[in-house]
Formats: sequence, structure tokens, C-alpha cells
Amino acid sequence: MKAEHKRTLCASYIGYITQAIVNNLAPLLFVIFQRQYGLTVAQIGFLVTFNFGVQILVDFLAARYAEKIGYKKCIVAAHIFSAAGLLGLGILPELVGNAYLGLMLAIGIYAVGSGLIEVLVSSIVQALPLDAKSAAMSLLHSFYCWGHMLVVLLTTVFFCFFGTENWKWLAALWALIPLGNVFLFAKSPVQVPGGKGKGQPAGKLLRSGFFWLLAVLMICSGASEQAMSQWASYFAEQGLGVSKTAGDLLGPCLFALLMGLSRLVYGIFGERIHLKGFISASGLACVAGYLLAVFAPHPLVNLIGCGVCGMSVGIMWPGVFSLAAGYVPSGGTAMFGLLALAGDLGCSVGPSVVGSVSSGFGGELKAGLLAAIAFPLVLVLGIQLLRRKQ
Repeated sequence: MKAEHKRTLCASYIGYITQAIVNNLAPLLFVIFQRQYGLTVAQIGFLVTFNFGVQILVDFLAARYAEKIGYKKCIVAAHIFSAAGLLGLGILPELVGNAYLGLMLAIGIYAVGSGLIEVLVSSIVQALPLDAKSAAMSLLHSFYCWGHMLVVLLTTVFFCFFGTENWKWLAALWALIPLGNVFLFAKSPVQVPGGKGKGQPAGKLLRSGFFWLLAVLMICSGASEQAMSQWASYFAEQGLGVSKTAGDLLGPCLFALLMGLSRLVYGIFGERIHLKGFISASGLACVAGYLLAVFAPHPLVNLIGCGVCGMSVGIMWPGVFSLAAGYVPSGGTAMFGLLALAGDLGCSVGPSVVGSVSSGFGGELKAGLLAAIAFPLVLVLGIQLLRRKQ
């Protein structure tokens, strides 16, 4: 592979790390936001919904217009938006005068960047002249998990040395990664993937009940993952009463580690795995993880439940995509774009349900997490329906 293509591949890996930063830094700060700005659990939950809601809109627009604008311009702009939003996280709440509105503005800005990254990076890597493309794609998707781990570990180290009161400087430091990647992508060749116009049109897919079943599976995959991922840090500190350092390391960090490992195993041994059975077993394991997190009598076991959720959700998103490719081989770009939208919708709905149910029970987060077991249960039922349709 040529040196310039290696730069593109490296920039793409960093792009997924950037997406992990913008999706997972704010959840580590939820308790800080609550204390400093007086936010309710419902308001915090809506921040997550707003983040993924903006990403859904950007997914839709980017899928339609990215080729017309140019992939390189769009991916560079994605990292500029990501860096600006991370900087704004510490600046806009005071600058605007309304802390909650300022947080929403900052999150909206970096959500634009995250949405563009999600649509573009996989396509950019797919277009590269790689000898082992499947291995590169598998590694690419695991970088989101490793980026999530990096966010938790380095944020924990920062707070240990400099204290949580300096969180605004932390947000500014994290902005340096997408800012640096702007220049890396600007100096790297970015090719448009082939196959434009191939596959079934979106209208035909939307008239198919089979496609809607796949879409429900994607919604449940995103919701099962993010319902725990976005609330794990808050749950550890507020719901279990453990220290922030221990809670973040044994909650979101363990979640990200096991999710990354499960995706890595799937990437290596995927061809030997009976996918529908594996997804069904993962859905049941996810239910068990949520039940451990809610009902276990000791905080350490509660946090192990968070880790079990991470391990079980790792297969869901890429697994459903693989099922779709096998069942609807003519689906093409439209199908995968619509499935990505469904997945992001789940990423928005899952954390929102946890926040809303928790608010209805006086801020008791365990009630919200208990409600979230509906998503992996529906996923398992959907896989059984898929077997019957086969």
C-alpha cells in the first residue's frame, strides 16, 4: 500500500476515535453538569437524545449530498465541527448565559461532525486499494471501542491529577485530536467509493416488511448499547455511590473493553460463527447484564453487569449489518444508509427511555435501566421472526 493511502487509513482510524470522544466524553461529565448547572436527570437524558437526533439528521443529509459536495471536504469539515463542539462544551454555557442551552449548542455542533464521520469513514476505507480489506474494516470498527476506552482512562487520569473542577480544560485538550486529524485528512487522498446508484431504491426497501424487521433489529442494537454506555458513569457514581475513578474504570471502561474485544473476536472468527444464534445468545446475555446491574446486592457485581452488557452488545450492530447483507444482497447503499439511520435512532431512544423512566421514579436510575431490558428482548424475538421468514 502506498504511503499516502496509509495516511488515509490512519486518519480514518483517528476519525473513529474522534467519534468515540464526542459520543462518550459528555456522559463522563453528567454528574458534574448536574452539580454545576443544576440539571435534572430528564434534562441530562435529553442531551443524549439531542446528540443522536442531530446525528440522524446529518446521516440522512450526508448520504444524499456527500458525493456532490466531495468526500474530502465533508470529512475535513466533520473534524472541524467535532473540535469546535468540544471546545464549545466548556465555553458556550457561560458565553450564552443559559448553561443548558450552551451545552445543547456545543453538543449539536460536534454531533454534526460525528454524523458525518459515521457516514463517510467506512466508505473512505472501503474505497482504498487494500490487500486485506476485511481485516482493515474490522479493525476500523473496533477503533470506536478503543477510543471509548481511551476517553475513560485519560479522563480519569486527568481528574486524578487536576480535579473535576478543571473539566473545561479537559474538553479543550480532547479537541486537539480532531483538530490534528483535520490536517492529516487534508494531506491524504480521499477516493469516492464505487457502486453509486446500484442496489434497490429506498422506496422499494421501505415497502418491504422484511426490511422493517431488520430496521427494528438495528434500533434495538443501538438502544441496547447506548442505554448502558451513556449512563454507566452516572450510574456508578450516583446510583452505586462508588468513587468517580473506580466507577469510570469498572463501568464505562470495562464496557468499552469487552465490547471492543467481542468485535475483534467477531472480526477474526466471524466466518465460523452461526450469526443468528450468536446474536440471540448475546441478546439474552445483555438482559442478564442489565439485571445484574440493577439487582445485584454489591456495587462491584453491579459494575460487572455493565461489563457483561458491553461484551454482549459488541456483536449486535455489525452482526445485523452482516445479516442484512446476506438476506438482501441487492440492498445496496440505500439499505445500509437506512439501517444506519435506524441504529442511530436506537442510540437516541435507548438513553432517553432510561432518563425518562428514571425521572418518573424520582431519579432512580435503576428503574430506567430495568426498562431498557425491553430492547435486547425485542432483538431476540426479532431474530426468531427472521428464522421463520427464512
